[in-house]
Amino acid sequence: MSNRSPNTRPMLASPRCGAKIRSGGSCRSPAVRGKRRCRMHGGAPESGAPRGNQNARKHGLFTKAATAERKQIEVLLADARKLLQQMK
Repeated sequence: MSNRSPNTRPMLASPRCGAKIRSGGSCRSPAVRGKRRCRMHGGAPESGAPRGNQNARKHGLFTKAATAERKQIEVLLADARKLLQQMK
């Protein structure tokens, strides 16, 4: 056996992954260079959805038209609440 201790300082000083694990704590693995997550939580190359992924917007909930419609509904509801307050 060798008496020499391994040089682990660089790894211990590296930034840690910020992902939350199942037990509620945070992941203690080192983050991939240039990223904020470890290789298992999305820091690996080619991980994640590809650019222009059409499947990510399949439901249409965040289209410009749907967002504008929701804002119109919010304005209508606010006006209705004001009217009800005035009628009291």
